[in-house]
Amino acid sequence: QHISGVINDETKRLRFQVEKVLQMSMFDRQKATLKMKEIDANELISGVINTFALKVERYNGKITSNLEAADPVIFADEMHLTNVIFNLMDNAVKYKKAEEDLELKTWNESGKLMISIQDNGIGIKKENLKKIFEKFYRVHTGNLHDVKGFGLGLAYVKKIITDHKGTIRAESDLNVGTKFIIALPLLKNN
Repeated sequence: QHISGVINDETKRLRFQVEKVLQMSMFDRQKATLKMKEIDANELISGVINTFALKVERYNGKITSNLEAADPVIFADEMHLTNVIFNLMDNAVKYKKAEEDLELKTWNESGKLMISIQDNGIGIKKENLKKIFEKFYRVHTGNLHDVKGFGLGLAYVKKIITDHKGTIRAESDLNVGTKFIIALPLLKNN
């Protein structure tokens, strides 16, 4: 049942990927078309963690989550927000060291919903950290030739969070890991 659930979620996400690439091409000219509705972010993130558990376990890692936001309700586009969390977790799995953990947290801070995704991976050099949200920018990682992509992921993530009136920033130490911190307005503050 768990595996068929994962297959179902992944299939749904593949459909969204096509739409995402098409939208990326229009992003310079306009805001993304968001289908906003009331969403419980803790629930949404739990769903993504479920889908990801198998992938992380394959690399002998595990996901720890502290979804402690007492008010997790935001006004958001479910598809795009799921993609954002997915992208960040996907990166964390790609760039983490074997047998390390990923940590997801939610909490409330001054009228906002906060989300953090932290890995214990290869980290990012300070001079590269400023550029990671730029379209097509990829940090040169030497021998990680199995990590593919066009460098659209974080540009997309940043764009979607900005269009949700939110912010995202990254903290990283080389060879220690990277942490992405998202702040989104709560439903009652929209």
